[in-house]
Amino acid sequence: MDRLNLQVFQQFWTIAKAYWVGEEKWQARGLLLGVVLFLLAYTGLSVVLNNKRGVLISALSAKDEARFWETVVIFIGVLVIYAPLLAGYRYLRDRLSLQWRRWLTNRFVDNYFGDRAYYNLSTSDVDIDNPDQRIAEDVRSFTQESLSFLLVLVESVLAVIAFSGVLWGISRPLVVFLLLYAIVGTLVTTVVFGKPLVRLNFEQLKKEANFRFSLVRIRENAEAIAFYRGEEQEASQVKQRFLEVFDNVKRLLLWELNLNVLTNAYEFIPFVLPALVVAPAIFAGELEVGKVSEAQGAFIRVFFSLNLVVARFQELTTFGAGINRLYTFAAFLEQTEPDEPEAPPQPIIQTVTADRLALEHLTLQTPNYQRTLVADLSVEVVTGQGLLVMGASGCGKSSLLRAIAGLWDSGSGTIVRPDADKILFLPQRPYMVLGTLRDQILYPNTHIEADDQHLKQILAQVNLADLDERFGDFDAERDWADVLSQGEQQRLTFARLLLQKPPYAILDEATSALDSDNEERLYEHLRAIGTTFLSVGHRSTLTQYHQSVLEFSQDKTWNIQIQTHSTRSV
Repeated sequence: MDRLNLQVFQQFWTIAKAYWVGEEKWQARGLLLGVVLFLLAYTGLSVVLNNKRGVLISALSAKDEARFWETVVIFIGVLVIYAPLLAGYRYLRDRLSLQWRRWLTNRFVDNYFGDRAYYNLSTSDVDIDNPDQRIAEDVRSFTQESLSFLLVLVESVLAVIAFSGVLWGISRPLVVFLLLYAIVGTLVTTVVFGKPLVRLNFEQLKKEANFRFSLVRIRENAEAIAFYRGEEQEASQVKQRFLEVFDNVKRLLLWELNLNVLTNAYEFIPFVLPALVVAPAIFAGELEVGKVSEAQGAFIRVFFSLNLVVARFQELTTFGAGINRLYTFAAFLEQTEPDEPEAPPQPIIQTVTADRLALEHLTLQTPNYQRTLVADLSVEVVTGQGLLVMGASGCGKSSLLRAIAGLWDSGSGTIVRPDADKILFLPQRPYMVLGTLRDQILYPNTHIEADDQHLKQILAQVNLADLDERFGDFDAERDWADVLSQGEQQRLTFARLLLQKPPYAILDEATSALDSDNEERLYEHLRAIGTTFLSVGHRSTLTQYHQSVLEFSQDKTWNIQIQTHSTRSV
């Protein structure tokens, strides 16, 4: 039971309390109160049913036919209330679990994208695996199992109190009859509800998989999204995928509500069936029965209530492990890990916001400070011009862009740059978002208004003039990373740059998959819109599109060359 100790309960409350004391607390508490009231009424009616079952047997035993049929009528009347009452209880319970899951999922998604935690996690050495599964699966299990254990515990306590002190068992013919009754009830339920529930559950598996896939894509493309500053768009996409899950579950719950009304009636009608089965023998004087059925029903309820912990021990330990997974993930996202000793302070790169792009005495190191990539670098990109960064692989070119983007701050010196909203980054690996062709071009600023004609002009500039016609129109949805070549993807990301016309642009090997003609075409259009840009590349042909070239060496030194008209024409 080491997982079910005080620490696990503290971790559970750390995760759970924000919902129950936060902005949705009254709705949550209201639903919980409704569930508990349903549970109280359900338990009370269970006592009444169990008692009336005994009365039926007593009436049979006394051969009091009038009392018997009077009790049958009362029993049926109670059942009319009992079946939908239990169905309503289960519906409210599952609805509360769904509401809690929605709130907790949105909280984790917001924290996952806040302060680029998704990127920090991808570069951190902290042992947190599968964040997508923790958000998609562990949150679901946490909310469902939390309510399940709480309500089972409450129900068990009520059952022990209500059903104590009863004795006896039941006959073999009655057991056989009940088994046949269960088979018939199962067949009826399968025929009526099987097809729609299979369809809805299939859709649910599909939508859950799509939801998780959208989160996996974030992990796989964390750097590209961070360069684009696409947090808002990506969070919206993830929430939309979850909304599809949420809506499908609501439809599923309504079908299950109807199913529970039917199945509960079948499950609890056997409370009266024992008397009906043995009634002929009782009236004939062949069998004397007191409150045997009542005692048997009460015994089973009390037994299973007292056996709760033993019966669900494995589930409780699994639940404890799930709590720990969520807690460590939440602690990382919220940077609340008080048990970890703080590391000694390290120097960091300072960022100054201004309407220019410059590096002042910049020394860039890897995040663990174990390797220096470039030392004491000072350079400024002239407004309206381009700076090309070159050098051997691994010398720190792309790392410099990460530092400019604010993804790395290990080192010293100062980066002067405009506000992040004025810079558009084109990462080394083209990133295709989930969505339409229009979404690809507008990303990450999907609020931009651009008509189809304007988008066609932009696509023509990057030599993709027929792309919309090729897939139908701008609202076509595809797996763009799969259907477009690497070169097409690079040209499409360049279209974002030409459409949005940012004051500054950072390009990391943005034309590496293109031929020289397409590369020249893109850079000419870039220079025409007057954007100040910094490029990273290996090709010597890139020098002609930039006014200055910064070259890194493996020994951490650097040199800068101002391009003349003649050198740019080579």
